[in-house]
Amino acid sequence: MADENCANSLLLGWVKEWWDTARERNTKGAPTYKKAYNSLKSCPLTFQHPSELTVLKGFGDGITSRLTDKLKQYCEENGLPMPKHPKRKRTLELETALAEAGAGQDEQPSPPKRARKARPYVPRLNSGAYALLMALSDPGPSGYMDKTALIAKAQPYSEHSFTVPSMANKSYTAWDSMKTLDDKELVYIRGRPTKKYSLTDEGWEVVKRMKEARNLVDGVGGSAITSGNAIASGSGTPNANRSENINPNRPDSQVKRESRYTPLDLKPFVSATTSQERSPQPKPRTAISESMVILDSDDEDFKYDEEDRKPIIRETTNHEYIDLVADGDSVPDESSLPHFVPIRLAPGSFTVELVLDTREVQAKNNRDHIQEELSKLGVRPIMRSLELGDVLWIAKCKQPGWLNRLGAEGDEVVLDYIVERKRLDDLIGSIKDGRFREQKYRLRRSGMKNVVYIIENFNIDQDNRTKYQDAMDTAMASIQVVNGYFLKKTDAIAESIKYLAAVTYMLKQIYESKPLFVIPTSVLTAKNYLPLVKHLREKEPSKGYYISYPAFASLVSKSDMMTLRDVFLKMLMCIRRLSGEKAIEIQKVWKTPYQLVKAFEECGTDENGKKKQRALVASMLSRLVDRRSVDKGLSEKIADIWGFL
Repeated sequence: MADENCANSLLLGWVKEWWDTARERNTKGAPTYKKAYNSLKSCPLTFQHPSELTVLKGFGDGITSRLTDKLKQYCEENGLPMPKHPKRKRTLELETALAEAGAGQDEQPSPPKRARKARPYVPRLNSGAYALLMALSDPGPSGYMDKTALIAKAQPYSEHSFTVPSMANKSYTAWDSMKTLDDKELVYIRGRPTKKYSLTDEGWEVVKRMKEARNLVDGVGGSAITSGNAIASGSGTPNANRSENINPNRPDSQVKRESRYTPLDLKPFVSATTSQERSPQPKPRTAISESMVILDSDDEDFKYDEEDRKPIIRETTNHEYIDLVADGDSVPDESSLPHFVPIRLAPGSFTVELVLDTREVQAKNNRDHIQEELSKLGVRPIMRSLELGDVLWIAKCKQPGWLNRLGAEGDEVVLDYIVERKRLDDLIGSIKDGRFREQKYRLRRSGMKNVVYIIENFNIDQDNRTKYQDAMDTAMASIQVVNGYFLKKTDAIAESIKYLAAVTYMLKQIYESKPLFVIPTSVLTAKNYLPLVKHLREKEPSKGYYISYPAFASLVSKSDMMTLRDVFLKMLMCIRRLSGEKAIEIQKVWKTPYQLVKAFEECGTDENGKKKQRALVASMLSRLVDRRSVDKGLSEKIADIWGFL
């Protein structure tokens, strides 16, 4: 609580309340409120109107305007007259009084700080300045470099681009670090109009410290990655794709360490898979036949060259797959599930590849940034217009046509990982227009076992951030708690790209060393797909079953899997404040839209009937007391749309 002895205890209490809220939410406004609170608390003068507080430190137009609105509301609730806005003369009097009283300081004067010894400058590893210094340490026989050559040589050392801004609404690139180096007199810049760059004596000293620091780190950590040592020492050729930083578990690496970007705890899964391969377990009774079609990697017809291992970047659409999987009949119980012969893809007969949606871009004027940065990290994505999600992973057969001959279309199998990437501004937009709930609903209907949401930080207006902060926090909590999906927060698109590359290497290690079992498309229908997948996972949790990409595209298309129940639920969820849980409870009472309209019609259209219509949904769901319940206001809104008012 605020100090009651303060001359402005009412205003101080409101500022303290906002400061506490800002600290709880960890917003950027917390230091401002703290400064305003301390300044007002230490001031001995009494203020008649909040606009007079601008003479104190920490108070600007924003806080004073908010205090004015709060005071106006307080006066109206308590029947008090609102103080008049002060004149300029009153402000000058307050400034004079503050100068005489020595008030207006936000903090007590602190004791003089002990002078710190200046530390020698060493740029952060993989920063723009670090990359420029490393490139200039090997300028060639001429002793200097122009901008084009310098960028080409420095880019492999930097985690940020020298030509493309790291964020869509910013103009900063790694090249802007050149100004820092120039200010610190670490580089010579000569020549006009074409500038030439070289290191000064101080610059060579910094490069020396950088190499010593890197060698010290490598010495403490034991054997380091070979290419990393080459880059740190300045010798050798830097690796342009920098894949060692992402995948330290490659066979040619000298160290073993787990990736910090692993999205899920896969140790139990990996250990279970390993133990299964070592000692065969008795097969439980499932809807699978005893026989099995096997695609073996040592088939005589299996021939490929090194080019077949590389994924092909191509633009494709999924319109040809929409009618591939039939609607089918409903599945009342497990006995109605189909029996099938799974197709077995042997280890070595396929590669794991990343599929990126063609609509995933950094900016409208830079549509290829993500795929280019992934390629630099050693992951060449397949570009495709995805029906669901922004990124997924497939197992691509090395020999085309195998799956076609055995009952599954194409030569790609969808794995159990899918990513939905959202910037903060996109998250706010999807919450406002309802796409957020629809996407989560479709992800749940896709049957994907591992769903990852990447929430990417983005510089949005502070007013919008404050306005929608609660909505964003609720949405992110819902992703994890209600839906059980994994949430990954990143600071910029560069971190998101590194995360996707790391997940790709991780999935290659998991899947390429074990067989895959594919469900033939001929036994799949839109009605039996989810029950069949659920049944197989319950009966054989250590053994994964997958479907072809064409079948997956058909199943998750926006119209192919829509039943009357799904359409009804989506229609209900278009109403503001009507969540998915509430829509399901309404659908349990009225199975179809016709039944709901008929119920409103039976209430009548006279005044008494309209009253019954407004209370109809709330009265039928009155037994519910949690978040599935429908209050009177929402019931009236449903009646306005579906009823006859």
